[in-house]
Amino acid sequence: MKKVLSATILFLFALSAMAQMMDPVHFTTELKKLKGNEAELVFSATIDPGWHVYSTNLGSNGPISASFNTVKMDGAELVGKLQARGHEIKNFDKLFDMELRYFEKAVTFVQKIRFTKPHYSIDCYVEYGACNDEACLPPSEATLKTSGESPVASTENTQEIKEEKVAEKTDADTITAQHDSSSVAVAAEAENDLWQPVIEELKTMGGSDNIADHSLLYILLMGFIGGLLAVCMPCIWPIIPMTVSFFLKRAMTDKRKGIKDAIIYGLSIIVIYLGLGLLVTAIFGSDTLNAMSTNAIFNIFLFVLLVVFALSFFGWFEIKLPDSWANAVDTKASTTSGLLSIFLMAFTLVLVSFSCTAPIIGLLLVETTTSGNWLAPALGMFGFALALALPFTLFALFPAWLKQAPKSGSWMNTLKVVLGFIELAFALKFFSVADLAYGWHLLDREVFLSLWIVIFALLGAYLCGWLKFQSDVLLTMNQEPLTVNHKPMPVACIMGGLLSLAFAIYMVPGLWGAPCKAVSAFAPPMNTQDFNLNTKVVEAKFTDYDEGMAAAKAQGKPVLIDFTGFGCVNCRKMEAAVWTDPEVADMLTDDFVLISLYVDDKTPLKEPIEVTDAHGNTKTLRTVGAKWSWLQSSKFGANAQPFYVVLDNNGKPLTNSRAYDEDIAEYIKFLKKGLEKYK
Repeated sequence: MKKVLSATILFLFALSAMAQMMDPVHFTTELKKLKGNEAELVFSATIDPGWHVYSTNLGSNGPISASFNTVKMDGAELVGKLQARGHEIKNFDKLFDMELRYFEKAVTFVQKIRFTKPHYSIDCYVEYGACNDEACLPPSEATLKTSGESPVASTENTQEIKEEKVAEKTDADTITAQHDSSSVAVAAEAENDLWQPVIEELKTMGGSDNIADHSLLYILLMGFIGGLLAVCMPCIWPIIPMTVSFFLKRAMTDKRKGIKDAIIYGLSIIVIYLGLGLLVTAIFGSDTLNAMSTNAIFNIFLFVLLVVFALSFFGWFEIKLPDSWANAVDTKASTTSGLLSIFLMAFTLVLVSFSCTAPIIGLLLVETTTSGNWLAPALGMFGFALALALPFTLFALFPAWLKQAPKSGSWMNTLKVVLGFIELAFALKFFSVADLAYGWHLLDREVFLSLWIVIFALLGAYLCGWLKFQSDVLLTMNQEPLTVNHKPMPVACIMGGLLSLAFAIYMVPGLWGAPCKAVSAFAPPMNTQDFNLNTKVVEAKFTDYDEGMAAAKAQGKPVLIDFTGFGCVNCRKMEAAVWTDPEVADMLTDDFVLISLYVDDKTPLKEPIEVTDAHGNTKTLRTVGAKWSWLQSSKFGANAQPFYVVLDNNGKPLTNSRAYDEDIAEYIKFLKKGLEKYK
């Protein structure tokens, strides 16, 4: 079993590292004839969860609009403009300072035409842009080629037909000439070492770093830590001695049977919680779990849920299942024998401890479901259950250890309150996702930091003993009357409080634009901050790959390739949140030659270039942006922006590539690693 699990984890790691090419939009095309001599060119798309396709006519200053383009339109003419059909979503975007319109799940683009000749030949395409909350694709095309007889009555004479054939031959000769010219251009680039693919080299370096996908090892460890915290809760820790004593009494008559029952009890706890994780996976499925990470409504729900959990830990109310459920299961366990009775005892523990474990399980499932990995919830719950089952099993196997374990007391309530503060802080992270998606601007960076400063300052005050909750002042001990708690805080709590206060002070300069690297992965991007004293801007001196590489070779510097786009929202976020950091800005300006390649640059190439990918598919490159998009996919095996890679002067990668990730500290490590290897 262990070998199977290890192999599965390794396989998923490898799959994650290789899966850089994205194809989230799937088109079908058709020519739909209408009454008379009119017809519609229909481009129908299904869109993967979490992605959206932009609508038509967004303007030149916005993202990539959907547009209709013709390569050949013989025997027909356009009627009107391209129309978008479907549920169009409208949101104001602060980065572009305009209202954006886009479609999720599905969209149909329709171009109406009118036939003008008995025979038609049409070669056309719709160009579109697609993004999710972490990446944007370069301008992509959905093509439609068709020919046939039209409903137009045959009125042309023989001479007109001959002229049509001559025109077709001329078009064919032109296309052949373009193909020959394109072949020369492609051959010239193929001979250039700077354009040679380095996909395999990048794979050996670990692929692209992306914090959107938590590693399975991280999730397993997070679940295990959550289980250890749950063990220390007031509704679980006091149960351990009673449960262990039950198994010890059974061991007095048959020691082997008692030990076996204790192990089965621990395994039953694991099975119950693992089943919960598998249930979440089965209900939502992999596609839905991936969509959850970027869905605004779901993130609002998570925000409310974590706030409720935090208030519960603060002692405002208790999250509790009906007592009748636990009583019914407990009664059933008492009247049942064998393995079923032990399993029902474990199930009773789960029900009784729900008030303490629910907030921890909730936070765990929130983190795992938004990771987008289908195995994550099950693996996280396995780690949680393993940690929860360990003390019951170990104390039953080694009862002498129980005497050395700490007694129940106020320390458990302190732990609950601390977790409440942490859950409250995490709740703001999820509200921030929804706020950015809808453009409410209720939780801009300075507001987020202000709330975190208050939360961690209050946490520090609580751990130092300056702030008290009702559950701290009035303690119920051994069924005795309530007494006032005047005990000083332990040294460990005071040290933790000082660290929390220091962390709050550390975030204060962030209100004026300091990067605050420790919270960059949680806080909204820098561009949402209204008051920012950090105005240093980094701009690439080169927007042409070959020119930039030649300059880097002459200067003896490594190259940072920045695949970006004029309409790439996440590219602007990286530039505003990461490139404005003083250390990052200095490195990009002094130590690297920065080349920004815009994959949505509409500047026409002098001559179209026809290229063939590794799968034998042919594509015509008509614009500068299409050329850079092909470079990214053919050389680096990726097609999403932003995408960063450090190269030497021969076009070889010096370190792993990097995608959208606002963690400034990790970006600095990425740059330093490439710089050190170059030297």
